[in-house]
Amino acid sequence: MKQQHSQRGVTLIELMIVVVILAMIASFAYPSYMNYVVNTKRTAATSTLLQVADRQQQFFMDNKRYAAGLSELGYDNDFVWIDDQGEALVPGDAQSVYVIGLANVGGTNYLGFAAPLNIQLKHDGKCGTMTLNQAGKRNNTGTSDDCW
Repeated sequence: MKQQHSQRGVTLIELMIVVVILAMIASFAYPSYMNYVVNTKRTAATSTLLQVADRQQQFFMDNKRYAAGLSELGYDNDFVWIDDQGEALVPGDAQSVYVIGLANVGGTNYLGFAAPLNIQLKHDGKCGTMTLNQAGKRNNTGTSDDCW
């Protein structure tokens, strides 16, 4: 008697089904992951803006006016480039995700801003530049109301 041995293994059809299932899972997971990354970088910018606001309030109490630039608040320059962790970088660094600065500064008013750069600018169109004024009013130039 002759015994038949069945071959064991994965057929091409089974392999293609697995690949299609993995592709479908990735197509749902990747946008969520990118949204998470963009939000994390935005959080670093909002945190830095809040630190600037704190320094501005202290400066106002000491000098009876707001600082005209970030250098008066103890930063190295009037504009600060930050990475995705909120750490200051040298101006124009390719790892920069936001530039932080002050605009419309008067004796009793200021507008702090965080403008997205590089990859963040490409992926975060819904928020755009975020702003914070002396009264604590938060705003942004994008279309979303959920940036802060």
